[in-house]
Amino acid sequence: MRDQCPPWVIFHVPHDSTRVPSEVRRQITLTDGELDEELIKMTDHLTLLLFASGAPEAQVIRAPASRLVVDVERFADDRHEPMADRGMGAVYSVTSTLKPLRRPLFDGERDALMSAYYRPHHARLEAAVSAAIDLHGRCLVIDCHSFPSLALPYEFADPAVARPDICIGTDAFHTSGELAVAFVAAFQREGWSVDLNQPFAGALVPGSRYGQDRRVNAVMVEINRQLYLRESDATPLPTFATVAERVRNCCMAAIAACNP
Repeated sequence: MRDQCPPWVIFHVPHDSTRVPSEVRRQITLTDGELDEELIKMTDHLTLLLFASGAPEAQVIRAPASRLVVDVERFADDRHEPMADRGMGAVYSVTSTLKPLRRPLFDGERDALMSAYYRPHHARLEAAVSAAIDLHGRCLVIDCHSFPSLALPYEFADPAVARPDICIGTDAFHTSGELAVAFVAAFQREGWSVDLNQPFAGALVPGSRYGQDRRVNAVMVEINRQLYLRESDATPLPTFATVAERVRNCCMAAIAACNP
């Protein structure tokens, strides 16, 4: 990274794993080929390296299993999660094409998945944020994502509409106007097209702090996959290392602009 990452920054990487444990694979009704294709479409490939390469381990919270196992970015309670109406709450029942993903779960199976994958992840995030607050009096969560260059069916978006290179997501409570402007400007200076909260919106904050603690700031950064990936098979482009360095430098420049 161009500058050392401030110790109060946490990189949240929820969707870059392709791991599907065997006990969960038995719930999924897709063939191996179909599952591989779904993982290619739905994984935020290589976002750990894009955003957090070189960052201290204590400042990186990465989900170790695929979002097809449990999506740690969703609200735990489907009553509070808008995507649950599409079958894509914390535990997906459908694929990116809105076809069945897994068999109906038996009593207790959803809670078992949440206990095994969702709650431990959020406990790690809560602990990292709390440590930053205790030590530094502040925390910035950078929510690290990528998105396909063409909208997938579950998005209910027009695939003919051109997408930006970069999407910056904000939260009304936890993202200041200064922070949003700094991140947009940093990526624009690199020559990339940038949209705010399009095609995706929001930024993740630990549940215990959400809407309550202004010492916790958050911003989501989404990278268009065509900038660094051959999307058909998730192979990184030859320019991957250069793009990753530019992404990390943009994040650090944005942070520095808000903290001169």
